Amino acid sequence: MKTYHVKAAEVQRNWHIVDAEGLVLGRLASRIATILRGKHKPTFSPHLDNGDFVIVINADKVRLTGSKEGQKYYFRHTEYPGGDRYTTVSEMRRKHPERIIMHAVKGMLPRGPLGRRQLTKLKVYAGAEHPHQAQQPATMTL
Repeated sequence: MKTYHVKAAEVQRNWHIVDAEGLVLGRLASRIATILRGKHKPTFSPHLDNGDFVIVINADKVRLTGSKEGQKYYFRHTEYPGGDRYTTVSEMRRKHPERIIMHAVKGMLPRGPLGRRQLTKLKVYAGAEHPHQAQQPATMTL
């Protein structure tokens, strides 16, 4: 018996919609990363992008456990000497709430070109509205 490997042209992509209201950030991100990679499918191949599209709504209402809201911070550098910049979760939630989920999911995907391509299939929106009704996304409960 021979092992079957799915070809890139044979990949069937579905659209899923997730309501992030009240869900814990880390658990939500790990489930989303699994779907983006395609590990929930029996035809999973680690070298292929055979995952599905995921739409996340209500990203501004995602929950963090403990006291992470004021203590957890995101780091970036301006590339100038002494250019360290730190942003807390509460500040990020106020300015760009969708980046909280994007950052968490990005850390759970593989590094390199494959992971970057898989991350483009994630669509995150702060409110309950999204422009992907034509794709007929299936509601997914986590």
